[in-house]
Amino acid sequence: MAPTDLLNHVLNWLAPALWLAVLMPLLARLVARRQRTVASYGLQVAVSFGLNCLVLGLGLWFFGHDGKMLTYAGMVLACASSQWIFSRSWRA
Repeated sequence: MAPTDLLNHVLNWLAPALWLAVLMPLLARLVARRQRTVASYGLQVAVSFGLNCLVLGLGLWFFGHDGKMLTYAGMVLACASSQWIFSRSWRA
């Protein structure tokens, strides 16, 4: 496999993690306007992206290939949990 092909595969593998990490804090700000977040938007995206990459890697390791819906559901759960922590929703 050529290096450009490998880069293309890795970027396409990480694309759902990036999009979810970028969109989740934006949508959380639209839905919960009254709640203030503890961290900046950039930190929220970075933490969510890191968690999403971890879940994608664990899904690839556990199932042996990517693209399983259970992996994507875990990614949404991890990202939503980080948003819950950032917004301190346990205090509400």
